[in-house]
Amino acid sequence: MERTVTAAPSGARGTARQATTGPHPPNDTSHPLRVAVIGGGPGGLYAAALLKRLDPTREITVWERNAPDDTFGFGVVLSDETLGGIEHADPRVYEALQRDFVRWDDIDITHRNTRQTSGGHGFAALGRKRLLEILHTRCRELGVTLRFHTDAPKDLPQTHDLVIAADGIHSTTRETYADVFHPQVTTHHCRYIWLATDFPFDSFRFDIAETEHGVMQLHGYPYAPDASTVIIEMREGVWQRAGFDELDETESIERCGKIFAEALRGHPLRSNNSAWTTFRTVVNDRWSHGNVVLLGDAAHTAHFSIGSGTKLAVEDALALAACLEERDALEEALAAYEAERRPVVASTQRAARASLEWFENIGLYLDQPPRQFAFNLLTRSRRVTHDNLRLRDAHFTEAVEREFGCPSGTPPMFTPFRLRGLTLRNRVVVSPMDMYSADDGVPGDFHLVHLGARALGGAGLVMTEMVCVSEEGRITPGCAGLYTGRQAEAWRRVTDFVHAQAPGTAIGVQLGHSGRKGSTKLMWEGMDEPLQEGNWPLMAASAIPYKPYSQTPRALSRAQLTDIREQFTAAACRAARAGFDLLELHCAHGYLLSGFLSPLTNRRTDAYGGSPEKRLRFPLEVFDAVRNVWPGERPLTVRISATDWAEGGTTAEDAVEIARAFAAHGADAIDVSTGQVVADERPEYGRSYQTPFADRIRRATGVPVIAVGAISSWDDVNSLILAGRTDLCALARPHLYDPHWTLHAAAEQGYTGPGVVWPAPYRAGSRRPQTGRTDAPKPRLSL
Repeated sequence: MERTVTAAPSGARGTARQATTGPHPPNDTSHPLRVAVIGGGPGGLYAAALLKRLDPTREITVWERNAPDDTFGFGVVLSDETLGGIEHADPRVYEALQRDFVRWDDIDITHRNTRQTSGGHGFAALGRKRLLEILHTRCRELGVTLRFHTDAPKDLPQTHDLVIAADGIHSTTRETYADVFHPQVTTHHCRYIWLATDFPFDSFRFDIAETEHGVMQLHGYPYAPDASTVIIEMREGVWQRAGFDELDETESIERCGKIFAEALRGHPLRSNNSAWTTFRTVVNDRWSHGNVVLLGDAAHTAHFSIGSGTKLAVEDALALAACLEERDALEEALAAYEAERRPVVASTQRAARASLEWFENIGLYLDQPPRQFAFNLLTRSRRVTHDNLRLRDAHFTEAVEREFGCPSGTPPMFTPFRLRGLTLRNRVVVSPMDMYSADDGVPGDFHLVHLGARALGGAGLVMTEMVCVSEEGRITPGCAGLYTGRQAEAWRRVTDFVHAQAPGTAIGVQLGHSGRKGSTKLMWEGMDEPLQEGNWPLMAASAIPYKPYSQTPRALSRAQLTDIREQFTAAACRAARAGFDLLELHCAHGYLLSGFLSPLTNRRTDAYGGSPEKRLRFPLEVFDAVRNVWPGERPLTVRISATDWAEGGTTAEDAVEIARAFAAHGADAIDVSTGQVVADERPEYGRSYQTPFADRIRRATGVPVIAVGAISSWDDVNSLILAGRTDLCALARPHLYDPHWTLHAAAEQGYTGPGVVWPAPYRAGSRRPQTGRTDAPKPRLSL
């Protein structure tokens, strides 16, 4: 398991007094004249140089306890964006860097003796020692005092106007003021060692070795005309089984050299006091305290697989210097610095986390076809996507599409997918979205227009909201149902419209019971807030309210379990007669069936609680009963919450077993959502943030999956489908913003074909409307 440690106040180590009285309050000017920089890495040195260049009268001292050329690692990769910022801020540094950069375009991925090359990526790197030399020279030119082999004095916050703590991942400053910064340090699953070899790779390399002990990977890139960085990485268990825990540095290096001899072309590896370590992600609640501010790895870390550590530190330095120059007060400047950098860093950390986890779980992908494996690796962080990879290397991307089975000119999202007897013409699903607009559970004109519009909009599958199986199973008074014949007749009106007016679009129904989350106000009146009047009694796996002020549900008796199972089967029969093409059983988001699955909401001591198998028992009984009455040719899917985002709740590993159990009982696909099970959850939001859970279930069980959650662009859909991380993509809010999202996705990609068909009355609008010119006329003559 990953270990996340929230640092306690450091008073136990005798430094609590410093944490509260050490830094003096920011003065009323943002123009500090005495500046101390703790840490002589690239970020600290560059911050010192920038501040001195902005005001030569500043007294700036850099304190570094190591020697000038002591450094961790060998090469540094910088992006064009970062270099552009350096060029504008200090052309002298930029020019020096330019002279030493090694540049290349290709990424090579070697997997099972097959090498795939993708071009057009554009990298620039140089030696870390050379980078430090350039920054040392620039600091000395500007008059910055550099103190090596010297620990920073503890009274710097009292003797200086500003203290920049750039003292790295093991930051003493961060720990000294832990009760203010509130750092969280997460230790991950892989061991890695940073090495070098004395010959230049001609690309950024990823080499995968499948050994008797497990999977190992090499990350490598050139940083000089005669040298390359080499990082060897593997899971902790693989590292131990291979015996690396018993080898010294020299023996480890020799063993790695033999394993990756082909990639190294026989050249030996060398170290720089290298040691095996595990990566730690650092996050801080605050980045400044009084006149002390964190910068670079002291404030945040991002996994080396996306090459961001030095880049982030240098960009921090640029932003800090700019904010100090622009703001009138130091407190304002430090707040502005954090406000500017925090969203950028958070985005980078999400991408780095996705990349890190991909390599941690690389074993899941080894059986992919070689090109798809390479595409999956390239798009792992979601920073590189199908569309921009097509721009970088159209030949490679088209080869991946052909291997996947895309007809020429067909984006992956417009390929068909079969579930039991239903063939969906494309991979887009309109996700279930509660509309809270029914009258006594009866869908009306609103539902006809809402679902009909999205069916006309081109999606392969349109799902209803959660349709409740009983009056007591509603979330709100506005929830739709399928517990009366009148409701079924109203739903038939919707399905008839979809089948007649949007042929080729399937419509599915999601059946569920609110459980302990029922009898609440309409969403826009107060989400999950109890009704002020007209409440109905709630029931759940256990008598635990959703929120402290929520109604406490009754724990279901055996007889009530039987009644609810029969309500689901009766609703399923009505759904079949109403003409739905697919049925989904809602076992997610803390509703009744989900409440049985989670150990946080199921405290039963009978046959339906306790072990994971017992917690699965009732949801599986309901599934079996529904499958028994649902027409055999029509697919039946299940939505689950793959994690509760809460301590002691359902984990990703649990979700795999839950999915495996439903698949064994005949589920045709698993719709993988997360959370909403307990009110005190702590979700880790981000772009397509739930997809890794779907990916894991798909790889581990072989059952088709539907990915959902913050998937918003057609580029995301194409990327996820082509990488093999999901089979279908469900989008909710994008379809509220644009009912014709799928049609517009086709138009924007220039696609016409069977994967999406414009309704005849809409065909005149199948091309993007013309807009006014946004580009300025080019000069007719340049001298």
